[in-house]
Amino acid sequence: MEPAAITAPAQPAKAATKTIPIVFTTAGDPVAEGLVESLNRPGGNVTGFSLFYGTLDAKRAELLHELVPSAKIVAMLVNPGHPSVMASTRDALAAANSLGQQLHILTASTEPEFDKAFEGMARLRADVLLVGADPFYYRMRDKLVTLAARHAIPTIYTVREYAVAGGLMSYAASLKDIYRQVGNYAGRILKGEKAADLPVQQPTKFELVINIKTAKALGLTVPPSLLLRADEVIE
Repeated sequence: MEPAAITAPAQPAKAATKTIPIVFTTAGDPVAEGLVESLNRPGGNVTGFSLFYGTLDAKRAELLHELVPSAKIVAMLVNPGHPSVMASTRDALAAANSLGQQLHILTASTEPEFDKAFEGMARLRADVLLVGADPFYYRMRDKLVTLAARHAIPTIYTVREYAVAGGLMSYAASLKDIYRQVGNYAGRILKGEKAADLPVQQPTKFELVINIKTAKALGLTVPPSLLLRADEVIE
């Protein structure tokens, strides 16, 4: 049995074998990506967990608004090649509209494009920034966090590791909980159950992480309502 951490390795793993069970986690839509036939009945030798990152962008926009209620111009940085980019931007736009904000989408798929994107944010005079989900962005999180600090723009990210690296805030499905469930699926398969019969699961536990040190550097006071809901506060 082969665990695949994100969609990219899951797809070639599936192409390589039709018999060895594969348990994946993906930030996108596993049906649209061709990993499974349906969420309830995956079929074949593949099953796993969908992190549903795209549908969380509206929630991230709301959390950032709660922290910076005066923000009117919102920038969103996405990788145009990510499979969930359309859903992410759609949900973020709906949230911005409901909050009376303007949303501007900026794209970057290479490291040099990050600098250009942040220059674009400066020209737009963006008040806050949403960073979309993407494996490349995750690997470049130190660069993104550094640029956000240099431009003094309050930013919310997808997973905890950004906040640990110095990012202001993150909100996402709990990866620790997801990986525990992946291990549970692996154990069930080793005991004889078939991947085809194990439905693709969606997260039930989410975590909000706030970096207080970064908030202070930006001159922000985190409201008690956010602090009480935070799963982790980094001092």
